Amino acid sequence: MGKIVTLGEIMLRLSPLGYDRFSQSKEFNAFYGGSEANVSVSLANFGKETSYVTKLPENDIAQCAINELRKYGVDTKDVVRGGERIGIYFSEYGESQRPTKFVFDRKGSSMAEAKREDFNWDKIFEGAEWFHFSGITPALSDECAKITFDAVKAAKKKGLTISIDLNYRETLWNKDRFSKVIRELLEYCDIALGSVEEAQMAMGVPEDEGADCNEILKEFVEKFKLKYATIILRNRFTAEDVDWTAVLYDGKTFYNSKKYDIHVIDNIGGGDAFAASLIYAITSGYSTQDIIEFATAGSCLKYSMIGDANLSTVAEVENLMYGDSTGKEKR
Repeated sequence: MGKIVTLGEIMLRLSPLGYDRFSQSKEFNAFYGGSEANVSVSLANFGKETSYVTKLPENDIAQCAINELRKYGVDTKDVVRGGERIGIYFSEYGESQRPTKFVFDRKGSSMAEAKREDFNWDKIFEGAEWFHFSGITPALSDECAKITFDAVKAAKKKGLTISIDLNYRETLWNKDRFSKVIRELLEYCDIALGSVEEAQMAMGVPEDEGADCNEILKEFVEKFKLKYATIILRNRFTAEDVDWTAVLYDGKTFYNSKKYDIHVIDNIGGGDAFAASLIYAITSGYSTQDIIEFATAGSCLKYSMIGDANLSTVAEVENLMYGDSTGKEKR
């Protein structure tokens, strides 16, 4: 089994204590995370060999982000140092009918201003088996889009499995730009995950919340010749209460996971936990049904913990996916 490489931007997250509003708080908890970084941490925690690629400045705060990755066993030797700043975002925890709130301060970050020549993909992909990225990375800048294309082309040439989390972010680019760039990137991908709306945008078809999920998945897989595509389905009742399930299509059969009723502790990183759990299950030889069950159970457990990444163990995820959803303590 080769290493799993991810590419993205890691950021400093600052959150008020408890359920304080920004306007109330005089103290903030610090976390470090980003979509692909969260995937790397979760996979390393599951016991996989992972390598994270980004660009960070030479300062103490950026070093804290690197130290956080290393703490969980993520290889950071291919992190490029340079530029002026690490991106920052603020998150205010939602409660009841008050939604989680975000404020971003990431303009001019080292990763957003990275250059194609910063990354030697032949060297980065030595000994790798898998490459994962999200739609956030090419959205950071036109140059980051080119960097992402360089990465997928090099990964494809080396025969790596390539996965993408569509991850549309309206604060970074518009739907037309997303559709154009992601559609081109998907030509190199083997596995994709996202929402119904993101899949529709990627295909360049009108968004329809009432569209049949299976029909969208079938069209999506056929259009981009994917091995697997998955869609997460959720209903949100309050800021803290959702139900959560997913469906996977392999070009022949649809596989549906169990549905979980979740009380959310931290609303960040559920999709990243799903991606990491999906990759783990595929690379560990699980059956197709168990792949989607493990991915959904892993993302469910993420919502039970504070922080950006899922720190559940494989045994904990399997315990949930095989039926114990009581949360009963083990003594």
